[in-house]
Amino acid sequence: MAEEKRKKYVTSEELRKHDNADDLWISIQGKVYDVTDWAKEHPGGDVPLLNLAGQDVTDAFIAYHPGTAWKYLDKFFTGYYLEDDNVSPVSKDFRRLYYEFVKMGLFEKKGHVALRSVVTVVVLLGLVVYGVLCTESMLAHMASGGLLGMLWMQSAYMGHDSGHYQMMTSRGWNTLAQILTGNCLTGISIAWWKWTHNAHHIAVNSVDHDPDLQHIPVFAVSSKFFNSITSIFYGRQLKFDPLARLLISYQHWSYYPVMIVARINLYLQTFLLLFSKRKIPYRWANILGIFIFWTWFPLLVSCLPTWTERILFVLASFTVTSIQHIQFTLNHFSANVYMGAPKGNDWFEKQTNGTIDISCSKWMDWFHGGLQFQLEHHLFPRMPRCQLRNISPVVKDLCKKHNLPYVSLSFWDANVATIKTLRTAALQARDLSKAPNNLLWEAVNTYG
Repeated sequence: MAEEKRKKYVTSEELRKHDNADDLWISIQGKVYDVTDWAKEHPGGDVPLLNLAGQDVTDAFIAYHPGTAWKYLDKFFTGYYLEDDNVSPVSKDFRRLYYEFVKMGLFEKKGHVALRSVVTVVVLLGLVVYGVLCTESMLAHMASGGLLGMLWMQSAYMGHDSGHYQMMTSRGWNTLAQILTGNCLTGISIAWWKWTHNAHHIAVNSVDHDPDLQHIPVFAVSSKFFNSITSIFYGRQLKFDPLARLLISYQHWSYYPVMIVARINLYLQTFLLLFSKRKIPYRWANILGIFIFWTWFPLLVSCLPTWTERILFVLASFTVTSIQHIQFTLNHFSANVYMGAPKGNDWFEKQTNGTIDISCSKWMDWFHGGLQFQLEHHLFPRMPRCQLRNISPVVKDLCKKHNLPYVSLSFWDANVATIKTLRTAALQARDLSKAPNNLLWEAVNTYG
């Protein structure tokens, strides 16, 4: 009792005042921490901390950090405790479930996913090189392009796994795996992926905080984008101008064609980040990896006999890889969206509302890379993909207990739901009363 009396307390309202980059406080299990300076060194980037600044972040901290991370918190302790630290019933159940999974060793049991993935990528790479260099058939060359697309998909899943948890035997080998699978093989920087992906996980389906929803002027999943909102992630206005309105008015038709060439934008985003002034971990390793990709890939394409085959080869690889880009959008485009920063004390609720699972047979798990269990992955991002199917029934029961959505659709139905969402927003964009005037759009549609 004497120790309790000596404790200093702050209220949630007082904690919320420390919510910016120059004064950043958070609370974890009732203790208040000043992470203002640490945000710049945080391995997951400063964006997750800025998005949750001034809040209790216990659930997010538990989800993202191994048990070894707790020992580093003491140096940030302010001496204050949160006076009104009220834990919701769903948060209590989430934390209890997390610790049960820890006791079961599910976060450490990675199975043979890494070995199988490495073997798959090596075999695919060998087949692609053989198909291009050792065959003369145009059909074989196009098939090789398709296999390259499949290689990119599997390599991206490996990069995703190694980015979320230590897939390899040590941190150094894990970082090397990230650079090889991301930068060297796919041409997409793991640094760019971490920057955007961590922000996406923390603020899933927040219109102004989640970069994975911000595709103006090409796509808009909600009429909220018609107000030219400011992206907190990119730090700029997402202008709903005449061009955006025209493109979005037909986005349910352009969706699949755009997915085929979406990879070009990822290459561009990679270059913009790596050569920006932002602080980037392993910048030169990332740049070297990108240089390796842009050496072997053009060289491989140049080995094809004609420009026609070269273009078709690249198009075939992009088309196959577009399946993965489509899957990423199916998991979120037709889910619920919201405006504003995420709230740390409704972690579970935000994840259930913003994610959609893709139901499939177990033998198809390799194809989806574990991301078909999107909700399970969002709730437990450090859990190896081979465990997600096992915990799915438990997560479903917890959602049912707290009357929260657990949406699981077939790949076909998820496509249908996504197209319906895009079509609804497209029709709203055409409504002159709900969007700025667009003379070009009016001219195109004057006669229907």
